[in-house]
Amino acid sequence: MSQFPYQADTGFGPVEPCLPLHRDADHCEFDDEDEMVTTERELAEDAQWKKIQQNTFTRWANEHLKTVSKHIGNLETDLSDGLRLITLIEVLSGKRLPKHNKKPSFRSQKLENVSVALKFLQDDEGIRIVNIDLFRR
Repeated sequence: MSQFPYQADTGFGPVEPCLPLHRDADHCEFDDEDEMVTTERELAEDAQWKKIQQNTFTRWANEHLKTVSKHIGNLETDLSDGLRLITLIEVLSGKRLPKHNKKPSFRSQKLENVSVALKFLQDDEGIRIVNIDLFRR
């Protein structure tokens, strides 16, 4: 028999046994160091997945933006003023977006541009927008 039992009901395995510091019938407390290693590993995997997603979306967006001689190098900074986002939406939809600030310099102007783009997607294109925090810094 192996050192780790397999979880029969899921077909996945091996399952690490509970190696508690303290044990009673209803409580199993793990070593903080083991939890930290697991959390760090999960965060590293999440960061790697996020980077792949960013690179994939950036390449896809640039394929469309090259038709209007625009380019995205960094998603976070290049889309922050809303101008390239508006341009991308215009290229994809074949429509002109409503009036927006062409040279935003203040944060409020940049947020307004992003709002114009998202409102267009939601109201005109019928795309449901969820989990977007515009006011995060």
